[in-house]
Amino acid sequence: MVSKTRITVFTPTYNRAHTINRTYKSLCNQTCKEFIWLIIDDGSSDNTRELVEQWINEDIIQIQYIYKENGGMHTAHNTAYNNISTELNICIDSDDQIAENAIDTILTFWEKYGDETYAGLVGLDATLDGRLIGKGFPDNLKDTTLSSYYATGGKGDKKLVYRTDVIKRYQDYPEYKGERLVPLGVKYTLIDQDYKLLILNEVLCYVEYQDTGSSNTIFKQYIESPKGFSYARKINMVYGATLKKRFLSCIHYVSSSIFEHNKEFYRDSPKKIMTLFSLIPGTLLNIYIRFRVQFLDKFQGAKK
Repeated sequence: MVSKTRITVFTPTYNRAHTINRTYKSLCNQTCKEFIWLIIDDGSSDNTRELVEQWINEDIIQIQYIYKENGGMHTAHNTAYNNISTELNICIDSDDQIAENAIDTILTFWEKYGDETYAGLVGLDATLDGRLIGKGFPDNLKDTTLSSYYATGGKGDKKLVYRTDVIKRYQDYPEYKGERLVPLGVKYTLIDQDYKLLILNEVLCYVEYQDTGSSNTIFKQYIESPKGFSYARKINMVYGATLKKRFLSCIHYVSSSIFEHNKEFYRDSPKKIMTLFSLIPGTLLNIYIRFRVQFLDKFQGAKK
């Protein structure tokens, strides 16, 4: 068993005192406890702090706790990356549980196969009842980028383990006043341009999608965080793995620019000709998002 502290498990959390105990128990049950659990509390108003203080006193695993003003998931990731000093890091959300022996599996695998040519490694996610999320990796595939994996038919969320020195080479997620979301994948897309990830074709995390999670409220977030999405769309317009993905990102860029009232969006676009062709579909998308959000609000209001 690997016995050198080389990895930080970081957990962004916001009012998840009712689920984060699951994460804590799964970490306590690891056979290899040579890791740091870094909890980034993004302004919780529940009893998260009290729980963490209790766990620190139990002294079963090493815990670092940081409380910050609420700013959204991407700001919690910024805080985490700025406070991690171990060689590797992995994000385990506050409603998920890390797989049994995952820490030992990761460190043993990295010790055997990892080197400076890789950004880290990528493993699998499964549901709490053990069903694989999306697709696994082909058995004969040694390494990949996230972009190429999804461009060639890959599906489902994956668990990422990055070298900390690599992730710190790329700029922090921008933080816009009044907005709570910048898609996390844009940083991974930028890393994809320079590094591949080793494939660890094993389940590293068991996840549960909450009704209050970002995947369930994405259309509202298009409206509420237009600058964050515009930033992400511009990166994907340049680095999208296929022409289709780049064009769809451009359509979304036009829609986000309308939401943020950016009259200079054409000048700001990294793909100006593509932006011209996206004006009409982007405007229609913007109308559709507004209609969908209004409809869902009325529907949910009627159910109450």
